[in-house]
Amino acid sequence: MPATALAGLALLVIGESHLSQSNYLINPLHDSLSAQGAKVHAVGACGASAGDWLKTIAVPCSGDRSSGAAVIKGRDSMTTPITQLIATDKPDLVVIIIGDTMASYDKPAFPRAWAWQGVTSLVKEVGSTKTPCVWVGPPWGQPGGKYQKNDQRVEMMSGFLASNVAPCAYVDSLKMAKPGQWTTLDGQHFSLAGYKSWSEAITKALADLPAVQALKKS
Repeated sequence: MPATALAGLALLVIGESHLSQSNYLINPLHDSLSAQGAKVHAVGACGASAGDWLKTIAVPCSGDRSSGAAVIKGRDSMTTPITQLIATDKPDLVVIIIGDTMASYDKPAFPRAWAWQGVTSLVKEVGSTKTPCVWVGPPWGQPGGKYQKNDQRVEMMSGFLASNVAPCAYVDSLKMAKPGQWTTLDGQHFSLAGYKSWSEAITKALADLPAVQALKKS
């Protein structure tokens, strides 16, 4: 696939805490996608689940980057409803990076009904705007740490998303590295090297998607 597969496309990227700090995913992913010629607006909200993007809620921290430097906020952070973001940006493609916040690694059971409700509601909301979408699943972390991330639950979460995000295309981050390959700071959030590797892998995966290639032709 040519390196220009994403050239000229406007991308709206939303997600969880991975996109909320300047040394996390928000900068390397923005840079990687922009280097392919995409116009990118990335927004992250700490701890936000899929359902939190259907309304305006307070979150402990957030990140927002479009053409300039990333704007990182603390306690005055709020989510913006996805339909409002789409109406403002008019993106060619919405990219959703949510998984770790909904996997409930510290709980004995995965809250499947709650997760299904949030995921399907968000996908339906995006679909109502007739904007193509891609859902990027959670990557391997390192077992333990503050969030008690573990391989079994992240694998379960990835499989759950793969089965429930249609009509969004699904990108499986677990195929991008081996378990524990990318060093983390706390079991869940990576060092900058890990985020750069994940960013490059996401960019390649998006460029290879038939849905994105179809956009390029249209």
